Amino acid sequence: MDIMEVQKPIPFETFWFEQNQVNLRSVEDSVELLLARNSVTNPLNVKAWALKALTLTDLTTLAGDDTKANVRSLCLRAAFPFPEHVLNNLGLDEATKEKIHTAAVCVYPSRVPDARETLYQLGKLNDIPIAAVATGFPSGQYPLSTRLDEIKSAIASGATEIDIVIDRGLALQGHWQDLYNEILAMRRTCGNLAHLKAILGIGELGTMKNVYMASMVAMMAGADFIKTSTGKESVNATLPVGLVMIRAIQDFHKKTGQKIGLKPAGGVRTVKEAIAWMSLIKETLGNEWLQPHLFRFGASGLLGDVEKVVLS
Repeated sequence: MDIMEVQKPIPFETFWFEQNQVNLRSVEDSVELLLARNSVTNPLNVKAWALKALTLTDLTTLAGDDTKANVRSLCLRAAFPFPEHVLNNLGLDEATKEKIHTAAVCVYPSRVPDARETLYQLGKLNDIPIAAVATGFPSGQYPLSTRLDEIKSAIASGATEIDIVIDRGLALQGHWQDLYNEILAMRRTCGNLAHLKAILGIGELGTMKNVYMASMVAMMAGADFIKTSTGKESVNATLPVGLVMIRAIQDFHKKTGQKIGLKPAGGVRTVKEAIAWMSLIKETLGNEWLQPHLFRFGASGLLGDVEKVVLS
């Protein structure tokens, strides 16, 4: 297994977040102002943004009826989203065409071997990481020991990214130290064999302040990414929530120098929605964050709209 660079945990400290106050109306106003600065209307620019969104997408299947066949189909779409002639018509050079694939594929741990086999056969195993949702997805309501075993199993099967889900109950009760300890155990289980993306389940955290605090705790515990949602909650990725998480990332970077990634998941289905998210990142964290190692979309339906836009 390859050794990779991962985030280093820092000691738990409540003063990092306990004084923070989040005003929802202010956050919503800030989102509107930030998006107004970066309106994209030119069709050629929209196509360029659509291709960019594709390269930032974790193409996902998390259905109860997933099989080897549909995971194989997922990997084929991830690796070769467009026929050669379409890329040629876009005027892309060979080096750029090689990069037109998704950032990763995301599956359940039991489907990781299927994804690995397919990507190997396609010659894309080194280009497209395999992410596995683990730790009692989507609820997180399982004993810690079984959640850690799930991480170990996914990595042993070939996953190089683990999307853990936090126990929202700990956050809602204000048990931040316990939440930190759990995520830290998950970070240590991943070691330097897999990146760790911490799913906050923002639709079940109750308040924007809890979103900020959970973001900060996850980053202190060593998360490489903070992720909005499982996609199974009634409320998933929204731009105001995204801005709160971005502000936590900015504050953490100022304090530590560490750059943590953001992954909106659930609800991002169109190129228009993806452009809004990318514009928000550009206006806050900067273009540096618009790279797969620092920004991802978790999506199953976005690629379909990307295809429509690019082919139009």
